[in-house]
Amino acid sequence: MAIITSTIKAGQKPPKEVLQRIKESAKYPINLDDCPEVSPEALKEFAFLAAERNRRKKRQPVTIRLEAACIEKYKSLGKGYSSVMADILRQAADDPNLLRRLLKRT
Repeated sequence: MAIITSTIKAGQKPPKEVLQRIKESAKYPINLDDCPEVSPEALKEFAFLAAERNRRKKRQPVTIRLEAACIEKYKSLGKGYSSVMADILRQAADDPNLLRRLLKRT
């Protein structure tokens, strides 16, 4: 079996064809003689990236009061609506101009 490599950017999901290749290759036994050695530097970098990813993934539960109409709009998006809500809140918090405009309204 040939070694096939694919490169994706951080935060990017692999294309469907890459995921399909991975699923197909999982059906075959692994021959460790075919696997290249991993340098200690590469292992350290991998551990750092994994820790950074896990740190960013952690979410803290909060309780807030929202208008019913607002919640219904998000719920209409279906499963995962709370992640969409979190993404929108994060983007708004990262935009200083938007924050200034909103704070002036109150």
